[in-house]
Amino acid sequence: MAGGGAAASALSSPWRALLQRALDANAHLRHSTYFQLATVGAGGRPANRTVVFRGFQEHCDKIQINTDARSSKIGEIRICPFGEICWYFTDSWEQFRISGSIDAIDGSSADPAKLQHRERAWFASSVKSRLQYLGPQPGIPILDEGQVKDVHIDPSAGPVDAFCLLVLDPEKVDYVNLKSNQRLIFTRSQKEDGSSDWMAVKVSP
Repeated sequence: MAGGGAAASALSSPWRALLQRALDANAHLRHSTYFQLATVGAGGRPANRTVVFRGFQEHCDKIQINTDARSSKIGEIRICPFGEICWYFTDSWEQFRISGSIDAIDGSSADPAKLQHRERAWFASSVKSRLQYLGPQPGIPILDEGQVKDVHIDPSAGPVDAFCLLVLDPEKVDYVNLKSNQRLIFTRSQKEDGSSDWMAVKVSP
């Protein structure tokens, strides 16, 4: 089984159709858009956290995640830009492990297209979600509770410095359906013309 190139239609990758079906089947569950993102932390130790799915980039399979540019994971990702998503859908009993490279896009990016993606992600977020980027740096001790609560934002203003868009470019997808007891591993291969193909192999669960 193979999928089309990166410029093909939105659901060109075979695993993407499975993921969309799982999202639709579990849409009534608010937590269905939450997944775990694992990266390599300080000293080569694993680092894992729950993040929110912010959609796919247009015309490709890249997965978007909003985060704080001041968090420790940004520096860790720039040292080792690889990660894996673990996404479990509780109603349909399906799990997707999606691994690939991660691009951290903050306001210092020199790529106008990446900055445009970052800005679109900012305005696609709720005003309440944007407020968290005006608070103190994540992970530091809170000395003044009032300072944390007293923040305001202009809804029409663009991304603040602390806002960072993470973009995971999938290279391998390990799919398990516990109801049907089926497991598929999808692997992306690069062709000479720069386009990609996805190959699927059915394996023992």
